[in-house]
Amino acid sequence: MTAQSAEQDDHDTLMKVKAVPELIDPDAEPFVTQAVHELVESHIPFLVAGTYAVCAYTGISRRTKDFDIFCKAGDYARILGHFKSRGYAVEVEDERWLGKVLKGSHFFDVIFASSNGTMPVGDDWFEDARKVEMCGHTVRIVSPTELVWSKCFVQLRHRYDGADVAHVILKAHDSIDWRKLLAYLEVHWEVLLIHLLNFRWIYPTERDKIPRWLLDELLDRLRAQQELPLPQMKICRGRMYSRVDFEIDVKEWGFADVGGEGELRGD
Repeated sequence: MTAQSAEQDDHDTLMKVKAVPELIDPDAEPFVTQAVHELVESHIPFLVAGTYAVCAYTGISRRTKDFDIFCKAGDYARILGHFKSRGYAVEVEDERWLGKVLKGSHFFDVIFASSNGTMPVGDDWFEDARKVEMCGHTVRIVSPTELVWSKCFVQLRHRYDGADVAHVILKAHDSIDWRKLLAYLEVHWEVLLIHLLNFRWIYPTERDKIPRWLLDELLDRLRAQQELPLPQMKICRGRMYSRVDFEIDVKEWGFADVGGEGELRGD
């Protein structure tokens, strides 16, 4: 058996989850069960994500008000349409990345990208997905690689997912495709370096969980960057973390947003 076929067999084997979340509202359980059934019956590709995935990989059981699924952009309208045809309410909360399926006070999110545009869900997300049992069905769950990527930019005043990143690295480091993760964050490699340094600081005895080659590569990039002159245009990428918290930088202080023009830096 080749390494590739062994890896494929591993992905096809039902993974035993380490923990499951607890619904804040126990009355939501029938909704979640029926929603998972409808998703499976639709035959539209999707991945279980969010708190369910974090619990499955880390063994941390925490409370949640809903559940998230990831899908490709071309499939999110099909999923919403499937549920609408079965009497559910649907919302397109943000055409750039998020839809919702609702029934009464219960809902789940249909996510096909990140709010800052850096994380489109593609076919490669499904290649490394694992299979788990959920609500009596076999479903695919986002891999640790994409799970880390999906949380790297969630750094708002009221929500910070850095602890999730650290815990997934701690408990599932051997299942992370580090080269793939670096490729995802190629343009924003400093964000990856920040999370890796954060992990090393939190867990000084677990530094070996981060591949040496990866840290060397990122630090070498940092050294090379140090030799360059400062960028001429004033840029604030903080709005990739939080549009609200870094609004003043763009509106009043002359910094360019993720796109668009800003002031030139004065000497």
